[in-house]
Amino acid sequence: MWALDQSSPPPTRLLADTPAPVLAALAAAAAGAVGLARAGLLPPAVLGIVGVAAGHGALLATALAWAGCRARVGLVAVGLLACAATAAALHPLGALAYVGVPGWLAWRARGGRLAGLGLGGPVPWPAVGVGALAGLCLGGHLLVSASLTLGVRLRLDAAGAVLGALAYDLGANVPAAEAFFRGALFNRAQRRWSFGAGLALSATACVARYLLDPLLPKSVELLAGAAFYLTLLSAVSCGLFWWSGSLVPGAAGAILFFAAYRLLGPGA
Repeated sequence: MWALDQSSPPPTRLLADTPAPVLAALAAAAAGAVGLARAGLLPPAVLGIVGVAAGHGALLATALAWAGCRARVGLVAVGLLACAATAAALHPLGALAYVGVPGWLAWRARGGRLAGLGLGGPVPWPAVGVGALAGLCLGGHLLVSASLTLGVRLRLDAAGAVLGALAYDLGANVPAAEAFFRGALFNRAQRRWSFGAGLALSATACVARYLLDPLLPKSVELLAGAAFYLTLLSAVSCGLFWWSGSLVPGAAGAILFFAAYRLLGPGA
């Protein structure tokens, strides 16, 4: 069991090394952007860019800080997210810029610098296969249940929008979520308490993050469905991380699950 092989002691506090100044600056930027947008002084596209940089940047900056990186490393992640979101807003092909975020993380992980987050080591291919299979199963079940219960159709005629959303998932949504909720939060919690406690905390925080997303429709059925699938996806990712010591298996499953989600029509 991977968790039992870790020799480093857990931090004295669960939230030790949190980059409070960076998070405060991101929160202030997000609040200011919302205020300006409501006053009609900021275009919605700019608000979306700030939201991506602040939201996902906060998760990545915190995960990197908990892994021992300096605050400026987290600011680089925020900057890359802002640049990618800007490129995506300017042109449909600009969403390809999101690939720069996982590419930068892979470069940063060289030499074991992000080993604490489960990045930079050998890829555990058996666990990746399990994660991919789990993501396919959850995604397939989502497509079938949504079409039967909600009457949602697949977006087969909107390839550009689907590919843009997938690029966002690949470069921002999944890396930020896996790095913080699994590599940082779950990892610390399970070392301090137990696997079950870490899983519960990670899954609860992850589900709350998505349910608070302003882009998610707020119907009761969709919120309940989102909570169900995200809880299962979080449990799988935590188990894979605990088993393999790598974020890659859980990330593979999450990307395939969100690929299925992006195929659902508007309102899903």
